[in-house]
Amino acid sequence: MTTSELFYTLALLKVEGIGDILAKKLIRHCGSAEKVFAARKSQLAALDGIGEVLLRNLQNKSVFQLAESELAFIEKEQLDYAFYQDEAYPERLKHCVDGPTVLFQSGNINLKQRKIISIVGTRQVTGYGIDFTRKIIEDLAPLNPVIVSGFAYGVDIVAHQAALDCGLQTVGVLAHGLNQIYPKAHKKYIRKMEENGGFLTEFWSISSPERENFVKRNRIVAGISEATIVVESAEKGGSLITANIANDYNRDVFAVPGRTTDKYSQGCNWLIKTQRANLLTSAADLVYMLNWELEPTSSKKPPLQQQLFVSLEPEEQQVYDYLQKNGKQLLDIIALECRLPVHKISGLLTGMEMKGVIRPLPGKSFEAV
Repeated sequence: MTTSELFYTLALLKVEGIGDILAKKLIRHCGSAEKVFAARKSQLAALDGIGEVLLRNLQNKSVFQLAESELAFIEKEQLDYAFYQDEAYPERLKHCVDGPTVLFQSGNINLKQRKIISIVGTRQVTGYGIDFTRKIIEDLAPLNPVIVSGFAYGVDIVAHQAALDCGLQTVGVLAHGLNQIYPKAHKKYIRKMEENGGFLTEFWSISSPERENFVKRNRIVAGISEATIVVESAEKGGSLITANIANDYNRDVFAVPGRTTDKYSQGCNWLIKTQRANLLTSAADLVYMLNWELEPTSSKKPPLQQQLFVSLEPEEQQVYDYLQKNGKQLLDIIALECRLPVHKISGLLTGMEMKGVIRPLPGKSFEAV
């Protein structure tokens, strides 16, 4: 994207009544943002959603002054940016109809790999939520995923910190321009995040962290990743909005269950109950549901399967080892070879299926994942 194209795109986005959906529609129709401003009224009026009010707004020259001011800031700070048609623009976000027309970024972000996970949750995170967030990121670390969140208090910053501790790339999606940071208490994490990840935003330097901006940025958090994990959430909150957007984008959503009496498990339990999210109890659940391939590991390290499935009981491990060695087997044969009663094997297999280490097959057969 050239500087000239950026200038006219910024101007178009400041035209009253034009958002990302309409801006991209106009650019496709005319060929570029500059050509939108040069187009005849009759050419633009042929498009659905373009009426007399918008045609008049496109004649407002003040948008060029705003664009010029923002462009000066971008050039001064040497900010990176990506147009929605650029190769550098996040691939999954390209398929979101309301995705940002332009994204600004700082740091060393690389979103070319497939494994990108968003982790969100309440700002009032509990010890349970902190421990779960850290554990699942630690267990997923051998797969080298990118961890995305919103850089807010609570679950967000725990996820970013855990990713950094594990040497993973982590990306914070901001609800304001790159000329500031919110909350200010998180300034101490900026350098580390920009060394191994960084920050993304669609907002200009003149944008402040207003309430509606946080809701708007949630669509980037949901759209940029393969799956969204909700760790803890009350009955209402931004995390549930993100989960709903992810569902609308046809992304996988996972929620961490909690006690029915816990305030910050109400939202997660509701997502699971209404089938808006998959139940998530461990990294193994995620790997199984997303069908991630397990990468080979060094002989000095335990196999990745064992790292992910460390919660197996001795008898579960016995059954798992048997299935891994022998492949698909009938329930009765598993019981016979493992020297355990059929009723005992049935219970073990049910628990192991919930943990994501085996999968059931037609004819009462099972195989290791």
